[in-house]
Amino acid sequence: MNRFKRQWAGYGLTAPSYLWLTVTVFLPLLVMFYFSFLSQMPLGKAEPSLTLKQYGLFFQKDFYRFLTWRSIRLGIDVTFFCVLFGYPAALILARSVKGRWREAVLLLIVLPFWSNALIRIFAWTIVLRGNGVVDQAIHVAWPGAPSIGILYSYPAIVIGLVHSFLPYMILTCYISLQAIDGSLIEAGRSLGASHFRIFRRIILPLSLPGLLIGVVLIFIPVTGSFMEPRILGGRDGIMLGTVIEDQFTEVFNWPLGAALSFILLAIVLLICALAYPLLKSRLRLA
Repeated sequence: MNRFKRQWAGYGLTAPSYLWLTVTVFLPLLVMFYFSFLSQMPLGKAEPSLTLKQYGLFFQKDFYRFLTWRSIRLGIDVTFFCVLFGYPAALILARSVKGRWREAVLLLIVLPFWSNALIRIFAWTIVLRGNGVVDQAIHVAWPGAPSIGILYSYPAIVIGLVHSFLPYMILTCYISLQAIDGSLIEAGRSLGASHFRIFRRIILPLSLPGLLIGVVLIFIPVTGSFMEPRILGGRDGIMLGTVIEDQFTEVFNWPLGAALSFILLAIVLLICALAYPLLKSRLRLA
C-alpha cells in the first residue's frame, strides 16, 4: 500500500513538469505540422486547402536537396572539430588539472554562454575579415604576408559554430571522464599497460556515453542552424536552415518553411536511427 502511494505521489509530483514539456514542445510542433499541409497562409480572406504540394517541392527541386546535403555536411564537420578539440581538452581537465585551476578552467569554458550568441558571431566577423585582428597581428610579425581574411566563406561558418558548440562537447566528456574510477587506471598501470593501452581499453570506452551525448547535442542543432551561416558565410552560407528562415521572415510562405523543417527533422532522426544500433552496442560495452 505504501509502495502504491509512493508511486502515485511520484506521478503527482512529476505530472506538472511532463505536462509543461508536452504543451511547450509538442503543441508548437503540431501547429507547424498542420501548417506544412496548407496550400497557403491562412490570412485575411484566403481559404487554404490541405495539400502535399509543399513536400512535393522538396523532391521536385534539386536546390533543396543540395542545401540539405550542405547542412548535413556542416553538421558533420562542426561535430568532428568539436570532438577533435573538445575531447582532449576534457581529458586534460579531468585528469591533469587539479584544485582551483580546474574550477577556473571550467569557468572559462562556460563563460561564452553568459554572452549573447549574436554578439559572439559579430565579434568573429571582426576577427576573420581581411585586415581584421588576426590579419593585423600576422602583418606585424610578418610584414608583406598575404591576407588570410576568410570571412564570408565556409571555413568561417565552421569556426563560428565550433566556437559556439565546443563547450557542450567539453562538458559532456568531462562529466564522463571525471566519473571514471581512478583505481581502474591504477590497476592497468600496475599490470604494465602503456598509456595508450590504458586510454584505448579503459578511458575511451568508459567515456563514450559523454562523447556520444555531445555528438548528438551538437550535430542536430548545427544541421538546422541559420544565424552563423548567414552572418559568417555571406553568399557561401546558404543552407537549408537559412532558406527555412527566409520562408518565415521574408517570403511569408509558412507552409513551405514548415514542410522543409519537418523534412530536415525527419532526415536527422533517420540518421540517428541508423546510428542507434552502433551507439547502443558501444554504450553497452562501456
